[in-house]
Amino acid sequence: MPRRPVIAVAGLACETSSFSPARTLEPAFHPRRGDEIIEKYSFIQPGTPLGHAASWQGSLIGHALPGGVVTRDAFEGLTTEILSRLADIISNSETGIDGLWFDIHGAMCVEGIQDAEAELLRRIRVIIGAETIVSASMDLHGNVSQQLAHQTDLITCYRTAPHEDTMETKERACRHLVEILTSEPSEQRRPLKVWVQVPILLPGEQTSTRLEPAKGLYQLVPQVEATTGVLDAAIWVGYAWADEPRNHAVVVVTGWEINAVATNAKRLAEYFWKVRHEFHFAAPTGSLDDCLDQALISRDRPFFISDSGDNPTAGGSGDVTWGLSIVLSCPEFRHSTGPIVIYASIPGSEAVDCIAAAGIGETVTVTAGAEVDNIHHGPLRLTGIVHAIKLGDRDALVECVLRIGSVYVIITKQRKPYHHKSDFTELDLDPLSADIVVVKIGYLEPELFCMAANWMLALTPGGVDQDLVRLGHRQICRPMWPFDRSFPHAPSLTPQLIPMSNDSA
Repeated sequence: MPRRPVIAVAGLACETSSFSPARTLEPAFHPRRGDEIIEKYSFIQPGTPLGHAASWQGSLIGHALPGGVVTRDAFEGLTTEILSRLADIISNSETGIDGLWFDIHGAMCVEGIQDAEAELLRRIRVIIGAETIVSASMDLHGNVSQQLAHQTDLITCYRTAPHEDTMETKERACRHLVEILTSEPSEQRRPLKVWVQVPILLPGEQTSTRLEPAKGLYQLVPQVEATTGVLDAAIWVGYAWADEPRNHAVVVVTGWEINAVATNAKRLAEYFWKVRHEFHFAAPTGSLDDCLDQALISRDRPFFISDSGDNPTAGGSGDVTWGLSIVLSCPEFRHSTGPIVIYASIPGSEAVDCIAAAGIGETVTVTAGAEVDNIHHGPLRLTGIVHAIKLGDRDALVECVLRIGSVYVIITKQRKPYHHKSDFTELDLDPLSADIVVVKIGYLEPELFCMAANWMLALTPGGVDQDLVRLGHRQICRPMWPFDRSFPHAPSLTPQLIPMSNDSA
């Protein structure tokens, strides 16, 4: 019976804005270790085809809510544990580690380090060796430098935004890894990789695969993948709210025939460049005042508004008070008989303690927000009636709802994204019965999108400001679309063959 290959699982994931004053600490990664990792992913559990084909060994994975730059101490602490656990796996295996699933996002910024995921994998390679086959799965909003591509043997990313193929992508990365490791010895070989830098850097809200041209662009991926000689094709939009040279779009195609992978990589890159003028926001946009005016005029209910500049799932701090201050200043919402508005959300640790101590039905005055990001507006003093209190949320820890006039403000112990209907109903709020729902988000996640009778994207300030030019990038490669509208010459978009990971860089 053929020997089952030993495959380790490791990785750190955090989408981080270098334009936010927030910092991401080690506990935010909620690390999973050993068997906890196998329990997280059903497709590698015993009894499944992949689980049967290999011996999966968990090292450590950590997936943090997007936020500010990761502290150096957090990175070093988690990395040290990853390396230690990988060394233990090797020492407890007669054959060492045959493969590694590198479970990352790809847009993690760390204090004092550029290209954090490549640095993490470089250190991992010291432990597992150059011969170990590494397969990485990523978010399409991650960044693939040449060095990261060099350190991996297989690398792929999501094909939908919003991300509805997260698990499918991770499973594909693992399936390709197993196929290579379990092939006949005479057939086992590392696939060829070609990498193309595309000088485009756009926010996710302009590259949703629900709409053209991103929809058509990503529909080309499975066509390329079906080509003889191609194993996998991937397009990274890149992450727009960090400022490193690696922040730009990339195409990577892997396979067994150089002409097939190079030709198709160039095809994807050229199409991406060709349609650059056609990218637009996934919804009508305007200032927050514009969006509120339109929502009040509209008969569509509920009308959703994205407070996009402080989106905590893109890297915003989540505690910018600017948007809520505008909502509460509207005269239409000052009385309980006004249009019902839900605002999600604002963190306020001391405010939550005060509200929870007072209890439902009581009137309280608290101060919340701007504990981290007070660049655009300071803390808000809020007086209202306690509508709901909920304990034990994984992200928020404690959630409270304060009714101020006709506005139901969700206040949290720690920041939290609101993506699901249950996020509201568990707080005794019915978003379908509300007139206006303001959520700190970019494009609407699937459940919100289905609930919204209409919606607009408010171009608000914050660490993930949709107006990229006013953020002040300094380290990205220029020229870069749309920062630069004219180029001295057309980009070559020439596919570059990336050396195998066991070759010299």
